[in-house]
Amino acid sequence: MPLKAPPDPLRVGIIGTGGISRAHAPGWIEAGAELHCHSLDGAEEFAVEFRARPHETLDALLAAVDVVDICTPTPAHAELIHRALDAGRDVVCEKPLTLTAEDARAVAEHAEREGRMLFPAHVVRWFPQYAAAQRAIADGAIGRLAVLRFERTGSFPTQPWFADEAQSDGLVMDQMIHDIDQAMWLAGPAERVYAQQAAADGDATVRTAHVVLTHTSGAISHCRGFWGPPGTVFRYTFDLAGDAGRLQYDSAADPEVCLDEVAAARQGADGQRAADDYLPDVTSLRSPYAEEVLAAVRALRTGEAPRVTAADGVRAVEVARAALESLRTGRSIAC
Repeated sequence: MPLKAPPDPLRVGIIGTGGISRAHAPGWIEAGAELHCHSLDGAEEFAVEFRARPHETLDALLAAVDVVDICTPTPAHAELIHRALDAGRDVVCEKPLTLTAEDARAVAEHAEREGRMLFPAHVVRWFPQYAAAQRAIADGAIGRLAVLRFERTGSFPTQPWFADEAQSDGLVMDQMIHDIDQAMWLAGPAERVYAQQAAADGDATVRTAHVVLTHTSGAISHCRGFWGPPGTVFRYTFDLAGDAGRLQYDSAADPEVCLDEVAAARQGADGQRAADDYLPDVTSLRSPYAEEVLAAVRALRTGEAPRVTAADGVRAVEVARAALESLRTGRSIAC
Protein backbone atom coordinates (compact mmCIF):
# COMPACT_ATOMS: atom_id res chain seq x y z
CA MET A 1 0.00 0.00 0.00
CA PRO A 2 1.49 3.40 -0.94
CA LEU A 3 2.31 5.81 1.85
CA LYS A 4 0.17 8.90 2.31
CA ALA A 5 2.43 11.90 1.69
CA PRO A 6 2.53 14.35 4.64
CA PRO A 7 2.04 18.10 4.28
CA ASP A 8 4.80 20.69 4.15
CA PRO A 9 6.33 21.73 6.47
CA LEU A 10 6.51 18.38 8.13
CA ARG A 11 5.31 18.45 11.74
CA VAL A 12 7.34 15.98 13.81
CA GLY A 13 6.65 14.90 17.37
CA ILE A 14 9.59 13.50 19.33
CA ILE A 15 8.47 11.22 22.14
CA GLY A 16 11.08 10.85 24.86
CA THR A 17 13.70 13.55 25.27
CA GLY A 18 16.69 11.62 26.59
CA GLY A 19 20.06 11.25 24.91
CA ILE A 20 19.04 9.67 21.59
CA SER A 21 16.45 12.39 20.90
CA ARG A 22 19.29 14.90 20.75
CA ALA A 23 20.98 12.82 18.06
CA HIS A 24 17.77 12.72 15.99
CA ALA A 25 16.69 16.36 16.35
CA PRO A 26 19.35 17.99 14.11
CA GLY A 27 18.27 15.82 11.19
CA TRP A 28 14.66 16.92 11.54
CA ILE A 29 15.77 20.54 11.76
CA GLU A 30 17.89 20.12 8.61
CA ALA A 31 14.82 18.71 6.86
CA GLY A 32 12.90 21.89 7.73
CA ALA A 33 10.52 20.14 10.11
CA GLU A 34 8.45 21.86 12.77
CA LEU A 35 9.42 20.13 16.02
CA HIS A 36 7.08 19.11 18.83
CA CYS A 37 7.95 17.01 21.87
CA HIS A 38 6.45 15.04 24.73
CA SER A 39 8.26 13.26 27.55
CA LEU A 40 7.70 12.16 31.12
CA ASP A 41 10.78 14.19 32.01
CA GLY A 42 12.92 16.81 30.29
CA ALA A 43 10.52 18.05 27.60
CA GLU A 44 10.83 21.71 28.54
CA GLU A 45 14.63 21.65 28.37
CA PHE A 46 14.53 19.85 25.04
CA ALA A 47 11.99 22.37 23.72
CA VAL A 48 14.27 25.29 24.59
CA GLU A 49 17.34 23.60 23.13
CA PHE A 50 15.73 22.71 19.79
CA ARG A 51 12.95 25.31 19.55
CA ALA A 52 10.29 22.62 19.80
CA ARG A 53 6.73 22.95 21.06
CA PRO A 54 6.21 20.84 24.21
CA HIS A 55 2.96 18.97 24.86
CA GLU A 56 1.81 17.80 28.28
CA THR A 57 0.06 14.68 26.97
CA LEU A 58 0.67 12.11 24.26
CA ASP A 59 -2.80 12.74 22.83
CA ALA A 60 -2.05 16.45 22.46
CA LEU A 61 1.20 15.67 20.66
CA LEU A 62 -0.44 13.17 18.30
CA ALA A 63 -3.14 15.70 17.41
CA ALA A 64 -0.50 18.29 16.45
CA VAL A 65 1.91 16.30 14.24
CA ASP A 66 2.23 14.24 11.06
CA VAL A 67 5.10 11.97 12.12
CA VAL A 68 6.30 10.70 15.49
CA ASP A 69 9.89 9.84 16.37
CA ILE A 70 9.94 7.43 19.30
CA CYS A 71 13.06 7.90 21.44
CA THR A 72 11.87 6.31 24.67
CA PRO A 73 13.26 3.25 26.46
CA THR A 74 12.45 0.07 24.56
CA PRO A 75 9.62 -1.28 26.76
CA ALA A 76 7.37 1.62 25.69
CA HIS A 77 7.93 1.21 21.95
CA ALA A 78 5.12 -1.20 21.07
CA GLU A 79 2.34 0.73 22.82
CA LEU A 80 3.54 4.06 21.44
CA ILE A 81 3.78 2.73 17.89
CA HIS A 82 0.22 1.39 18.07
CA ARG A 83 -1.05 4.68 19.54
CA ALA A 84 0.62 6.68 16.78
CA LEU A 85 -0.65 4.41 14.00
CA ASP A 86 -4.17 4.51 15.45
CA ALA A 87 -3.93 8.31 15.21
CA GLY A 88 -2.92 8.06 11.54
CA ARG A 89 0.70 9.08 12.05
CA ASP A 90 3.85 7.79 10.35
CA VAL A 91 6.46 6.46 12.76
CA VAL A 92 10.22 6.52 13.16
CA CYS A 93 11.25 4.34 16.09
CA GLU A 94 14.63 3.96 17.72
CA LYS A 95 16.01 0.41 17.69
CA PRO A 96 15.13 -2.21 18.73
CA LEU A 97 11.66 -1.92 17.29
CA THR A 98 10.17 -3.77 20.27
CA LEU A 99 11.37 -6.20 22.95
CA THR A 100 9.50 -9.26 21.64
CA ALA A 101 9.14 -10.80 18.21
CA GLU A 102 5.36 -10.99 18.64
CA ASP A 103 5.13 -7.25 19.31
CA ALA A 104 7.47 -6.48 16.41
CA ARG A 105 5.34 -8.43 13.97
CA ALA A 106 2.17 -6.83 15.35
CA VAL A 107 3.38 -3.24 14.91
CA ALA A 108 4.63 -3.96 11.38
CA GLU A 109 1.29 -5.50 10.42
CA HIS A 110 -0.54 -2.52 11.94
CA ALA A 111 1.53 -0.08 9.88
CA GLU A 112 0.82 -2.06 6.72
CA ARG A 113 -2.93 -2.03 7.40
CA GLU A 114 -2.90 1.73 7.95
CA GLY A 115 -0.72 2.51 4.93
CA ARG A 116 1.76 4.27 7.20
CA MET A 117 5.53 4.20 7.32
CA LEU A 118 7.19 2.36 10.20
CA PHE A 119 10.89 3.17 10.01
CA PRO A 120 13.17 1.35 12.50
CA ALA A 121 16.14 3.60 13.26
CA HIS A 122 18.97 1.11 12.66
CA VAL A 123 21.45 3.94 12.33
CA VAL A 124 24.50 1.79 11.53
CA ARG A 125 23.16 1.36 8.00
CA TRP A 126 24.00 5.07 7.61
CA PHE A 127 27.52 4.85 8.98
CA PRO A 128 29.52 5.43 5.79
CA GLN A 129 31.90 2.55 6.49
CA TYR A 130 29.07 0.01 6.58
CA ALA A 131 27.23 1.59 3.64
CA ALA A 132 30.47 1.45 1.63
CA ALA A 133 30.95 -2.21 2.54
CA GLN A 134 27.39 -3.01 1.46
CA ARG A 135 27.93 -1.33 -1.91
CA ALA A 136 31.24 -3.10 -2.42
CA ILE A 137 29.73 -6.50 -1.62
CA ALA A 138 26.78 -5.84 -3.92
CA ASP A 139 29.29 -4.99 -6.67
CA GLY A 140 31.14 -8.28 -6.15
CA ALA A 141 34.33 -6.73 -4.78
CA ILE A 142 35.14 -9.71 -2.53
CA GLY A 143 33.10 -12.36 -4.30
CA ARG A 144 30.71 -14.67 -2.48
CA LEU A 145 30.64 -14.01 1.25
CA ALA A 146 31.94 -16.77 3.50
CA VAL A 147 32.82 -15.42 6.98
CA LEU A 148 31.82 -12.07 8.50
CA ARG A 149 33.16 -10.76 11.81
CA PHE A 150 31.77 -7.74 13.65
CA GLU A 151 32.90 -6.21 16.93
CA ARG A 152 31.36 -3.35 18.95
CA THR A 153 32.65 -2.16 22.33
CA GLY A 154 31.94 0.73 24.66
CA SER A 155 31.18 1.78 28.21
CA PHE A 156 28.06 0.47 29.89
CA PRO A 157 25.23 2.96 29.19
CA THR A 158 24.69 5.52 31.92
CA GLN A 159 20.87 5.32 31.95
CA PRO A 160 19.87 2.92 34.78
CA TRP A 161 17.15 1.11 32.81
CA PHE A 162 19.80 -0.64 30.67
CA ALA A 163 20.94 -2.58 33.75
CA ASP A 164 17.43 -4.04 34.17
CA GLU A 165 17.29 -6.86 31.63
CA ALA A 166 13.51 -7.01 32.00
CA GLN A 167 13.50 -3.59 30.32
CA SER A 168 16.49 -3.73 27.96
CA ASP A 169 17.22 -7.45 27.45
CA GLY A 170 20.82 -6.49 27.93
CA LEU A 171 23.81 -6.42 25.65
CA VAL A 172 22.44 -8.67 22.90
CA MET A 173 19.15 -6.86 22.33
CA ASP A 174 20.37 -3.32 22.80
CA GLN A 175 23.96 -3.09 21.54
CA MET A 176 24.54 -6.22 19.45
CA ILE A 177 21.31 -5.84 17.48
CA HIS A 178 23.27 -3.31 15.38
CA ASP A 179 25.66 -5.99 14.14
CA ILE A 180 22.96 -8.65 13.89
CA ASP A 181 21.17 -6.28 11.52
CA GLN A 182 24.41 -5.62 9.60
CA ALA A 183 25.12 -9.33 9.22
CA MET A 184 21.73 -9.90 7.60
CA TRP A 185 21.95 -6.71 5.50
CA LEU A 186 25.24 -7.94 4.03
CA ALA A 187 24.85 -11.73 3.99
CA GLY A 188 21.11 -12.25 3.85
CA PRO A 189 18.69 -14.12 6.14
CA ALA A 190 19.90 -16.18 9.07
CA GLU A 191 18.59 -19.68 9.69
CA ARG A 192 20.29 -20.53 13.00
CA VAL A 193 21.90 -18.63 15.87
CA TYR A 194 24.17 -19.65 18.74
CA ALA A 195 25.20 -17.29 21.54
CA GLN A 196 27.36 -17.16 24.66
CA GLN A 197 27.80 -14.44 27.29
CA ALA A 198 30.04 -13.80 30.29
CA ALA A 199 29.88 -11.11 32.99
CA ALA A 200 32.70 -9.85 35.19
CA ASP A 201 32.87 -11.17 38.73
CA GLY A 202 31.20 -8.68 41.05
CA ASP A 203 30.01 -6.34 38.28
CA ALA A 204 27.28 -7.67 36.02
CA THR A 205 27.29 -4.48 33.94
CA VAL A 206 30.73 -5.41 32.54
CA ARG A 207 30.07 -8.18 30.08
CA THR A 208 30.88 -9.62 26.70
CA ALA A 209 28.73 -11.70 24.36
CA HIS A 210 29.27 -13.64 21.16
CA VAL A 211 26.51 -14.34 18.65
CA VAL A 212 27.13 -16.63 15.68
CA LEU A 213 24.66 -16.59 12.78
CA THR A 214 24.42 -19.26 10.12
CA HIS A 215 22.94 -17.67 7.00
CA THR A 216 20.75 -19.44 4.46
CA SER A 217 23.48 -18.64 1.91
CA GLY A 218 25.96 -20.75 3.88
CA ALA A 219 27.91 -17.73 5.16
CA ILE A 220 28.77 -17.51 8.87
CA SER A 221 28.68 -14.26 10.88
CA HIS A 222 30.38 -13.82 14.25
CA CYS A 223 29.30 -10.78 16.29
CA ARG A 224 31.13 -9.80 19.47
CA GLY A 225 29.79 -7.15 21.83
CA PHE A 226 31.34 -5.68 24.97
CA TRP A 227 30.00 -3.35 27.65
CA GLY A 228 32.93 -2.15 29.73
CA PRO A 229 33.59 0.02 32.78
CA PRO A 230 33.50 3.82 32.57
CA GLY A 231 36.18 5.09 30.22
CA THR A 232 36.03 2.14 27.82
CA VAL A 233 36.71 3.56 24.37
CA PHE A 234 33.91 3.17 21.84
CA ARG A 235 35.15 1.03 18.95
CA TYR A 236 33.58 -0.83 16.06
CA THR A 237 35.16 -3.14 13.50
CA PHE A 238 34.28 -5.50 10.68
CA ASP A 239 36.24 -8.09 8.73
CA LEU A 240 34.32 -9.51 5.76
CA ALA A 241 35.82 -12.44 3.86
CA GLY A 242 34.61 -13.76 0.52
CA ASP A 243 35.99 -16.17 -2.04
CA ALA A 244 37.71 -13.25 -3.84
CA GLY A 245 39.23 -11.31 -0.93
CA ARG A 246 38.48 -9.40 2.27
CA LEU A 247 37.06 -6.05 3.26
CA GLN A 248 38.10 -4.59 6.63
CA TYR A 249 37.53 -1.61 8.90
CA ASP A 250 38.60 -0.70 12.44
CA SER A 251 37.46 2.61 13.91
CA ALA A 252 40.48 2.62 16.26
CA ALA A 253 43.03 2.22 13.47
CA ASP A 254 42.63 3.01 9.78
CA PRO A 255 40.07 5.76 9.04
CA GLU A 256 39.18 4.20 5.67
CA VAL A 257 37.50 0.98 4.57
CA CYS A 258 40.16 -1.22 2.97
CA LEU A 259 40.16 -4.05 0.47
CA ASP A 260 42.90 -6.61 1.10
CA GLU A 261 45.61 -7.24 -1.50
CA VAL A 262 43.73 -10.13 -3.11
CA ALA A 263 40.55 -8.11 -3.68
CA ALA A 264 42.53 -5.02 -4.70
CA ALA A 265 44.52 -6.96 -7.28
CA ARG A 266 41.35 -8.52 -8.65
CA GLN A 267 39.80 -5.09 -9.11
CA GLY A 268 42.80 -3.98 -11.16
CA ALA A 269 42.92 -7.21 -13.16
CA ASP A 270 39.25 -6.87 -14.04
CA GLY A 271 39.90 -3.40 -15.43
CA GLN A 272 37.68 -1.77 -12.84
CA ARG A 273 38.47 1.11 -10.50
CA ALA A 274 41.75 1.00 -8.60
CA ALA A 275 41.52 -0.16 -5.00
CA ASP A 276 42.43 3.23 -3.61
CA ASP A 277 39.36 4.87 -5.12
CA TYR A 278 36.94 1.96 -5.10
CA LEU A 279 35.60 2.89 -1.69
CA PRO A 280 34.77 6.42 -0.52
CA ASP A 281 36.81 8.45 1.90
CA VAL A 282 35.02 8.32 5.26
CA THR A 283 37.41 10.45 7.27
CA SER A 284 34.93 13.35 7.40
CA LEU A 285 32.05 11.63 9.13
CA ARG A 286 28.71 13.34 8.72
CA SER A 287 26.15 12.45 11.39
CA PRO A 288 24.63 9.06 10.52
CA TYR A 289 21.64 10.02 12.69
CA ALA A 290 20.97 13.04 10.49
CA GLU A 291 21.35 10.87 7.40
CA GLU A 292 18.83 8.29 8.61
CA VAL A 293 16.30 11.02 9.48
CA LEU A 294 16.72 12.61 6.04
CA ALA A 295 16.26 9.16 4.48
CA ALA A 296 12.99 8.76 6.39
CA VAL A 297 11.84 12.15 5.11
CA ARG A 298 12.70 11.18 1.52
CA ALA A 299 10.72 7.97 1.88
CA LEU A 300 7.72 9.95 3.12
CA ARG A 301 8.01 12.62 0.42
CA THR A 302 8.83 10.47 -2.62
CA GLY A 303 7.65 6.99 -1.76
CA GLU A 304 11.13 5.58 -2.43
CA ALA A 305 11.97 2.37 -0.62
CA PRO A 306 13.99 3.17 2.50
CA ARG A 307 17.31 1.50 3.25
CA VAL A 308 15.73 -0.12 6.29
CA THR A 309 12.13 -1.35 6.45
CA ALA A 310 9.74 -2.46 9.14
CA ALA A 311 10.41 -6.05 8.03
CA ASP A 312 14.13 -5.51 8.67
CA GLY A 313 13.37 -4.23 12.16
CA VAL A 314 11.15 -7.25 12.83
CA ARG A 315 13.79 -9.69 11.62
CA ALA A 316 16.49 -8.11 13.79
CA VAL A 317 14.27 -8.53 16.87
CA GLU A 318 13.44 -12.14 15.92
CA VAL A 319 17.10 -13.09 15.59
CA ALA A 320 18.10 -11.22 18.76
CA ARG A 321 15.35 -13.09 20.63
CA ALA A 322 16.70 -16.37 19.23
CA ALA A 323 20.16 -15.40 20.48
CA LEU A 324 18.73 -14.75 23.94
CA GLU A 325 17.05 -18.16 23.84
CA SER A 326 20.41 -19.68 22.95
CA LEU A 327 21.98 -17.96 25.96
CA ARG A 328 19.24 -19.39 28.18
CA THR A 329 19.39 -22.96 26.86
CA GLY A 330 22.94 -23.37 25.58
CA ARG A 331 21.54 -24.66 22.29
CA SER A 332 21.68 -23.50 18.68
CA ILE A 333 18.27 -21.97 17.87
CA ALA A 334 16.47 -21.94 14.53
CA CYS A 335 15.36 -18.48 13.49
